[in-house]
Amino acid sequence: MSRVAFVTGGTRGIGKAISKRLVDAGFKVAAGYAGNEENARKVADELGVFVVKGSVAEFEDCQRAVAEVEAALGPVEVLVNNAGITRDGFFHKMSQTQWQDVIHTNLDSMFNMTRQVIEGMRERSYGRIINISSINGQKGQAGQSNYSTAKAGVIGFTKALALESAAKGITVNCVAPGYTSTEMVSAINPAVLEKIVAGIPVGRLGTPEEVAEIVAFLASDMGSFITGATIAVNGGQHMAS
Repeated sequence: MSRVAFVTGGTRGIGKAISKRLVDAGFKVAAGYAGNEENARKVADELGVFVVKGSVAEFEDCQRAVAEVEAALGPVEVLVNNAGITRDGFFHKMSQTQWQDVIHTNLDSMFNMTRQVIEGMRERSYGRIINISSINGQKGQAGQSNYSTAKAGVIGFTKALALESAAKGITVNCVAPGYTSTEMVSAINPAVLEKIVAGIPVGRLGTPEEVAEIVAFLASDMGSFITGATIAVNGGQHMAS
């Protein structure tokens, strides 16, 4: 029987690539989205995934979304916490709204989504939780104190939950992409983007598919001896020991 995977932010960018790769691997996939109905319907038709709308920043939305997915597909056995936003700005000019929006969406979502599935995973003695962090959560980034804080928190959450869950057959891992060719990165000023690429040893941006491949491995049975890890996919731009 195919396992059920829920990918938050699963209809665009890295999330869409993850959804596709998991479908190709034989999973029944639910892809979460926040607002673009037309795009969600297209992705549902294109990939054959179950799409579900909701805000990962709201606990009740996550509760409802998971209930919808489990009613349609079965218990969620793989959770990919991928949804995220940016609200960049230097800290001395940052508004409380810029700070809170990013923390709620990128970090509070770890609790909001994972809390819905963790008890079922423990009861079944099986689960895969894969959290998407960022190179900027590992090394920091000027103009992204909110985003770097949230993504660093994702790494800490991953390690703690991995320790709590290992004896129950649940692995919890983190993938930290570097600069990847998505709509978000494409929106960066071309001159700035050129400087960013110049600082990547392999000399190019990553692709969403390269990130998705790591996620698919961690979601598989072959990934069962890896837990509490943060895997960097950044072309050598930041090498954490």
